Amino acid sequence: MAGERRQAIIEPGERRWGMELLVVGRIVAAQGLSGELRVNPLSDFPERFTQPGPRWLRRAAAGADPEAQAVTLTHGRQLPGKSLFVIRLEGIHNRNAAEALVGQELLVPAADRPKLAPGEIHLLDLVGLEVRLGDGSAIGTVKDLIHAGNDLLEVELSGSGKTLWIPFVEAIVPQVELEQGWIGITPPPGLLELADERSTGSDQG
Repeated sequence: MAGERRQAIIEPGERRWGMELLVVGRIVAAQGLSGELRVNPLSDFPERFTQPGPRWLRRAAAGADPEAQAVTLTHGRQLPGKSLFVIRLEGIHNRNAAEALVGQELLVPAADRPKLAPGEIHLLDLVGLEVRLGDGSAIGTVKDLIHAGNDLLEVELSGSGKTLWIPFVEAIVPQVELEQGWIGITPPPGLLELADERSTGSDQG
């Protein structure tokens, strides 16, 4: 259906210990007195926070490259009416221990991907794809995907290196060829020129 919003599964990727890990959430607060933790999800998969099993924690520190620490998730649930999840980690039994983990990122192995529904795409699969117009000409490369209500592809244009944000909807991005390494776009009039306008405005500032 024209204009239908594609579902992009958001899980920023990181590499640690020779395997790829995905950041799926951030610990934002302690919950209660018994060691539970509140997690702000960065994943569209609830089972990342509710299904017991191995996870990793990593302290986010600017300018540093901290190693991830293996932990075990024993229980998790979503707070009613909120996007936050409450989890319990093995060995964390009181509020002081929980508060010491606030600010850390929660990670899972990239290979442990839940099955996607038709039309869903992982962010990691989009980054690096070539962006082509309807005539087959390549105009740039997908560098990132911004998830803020409406998904936007961050595209670095070839040659100029300028950045363009393209709405990730089927009417504008009708083709996603993951195996061939490219996406096809049909930009509305004026969309491609926005990169030039932003660049000009930046130069004047």
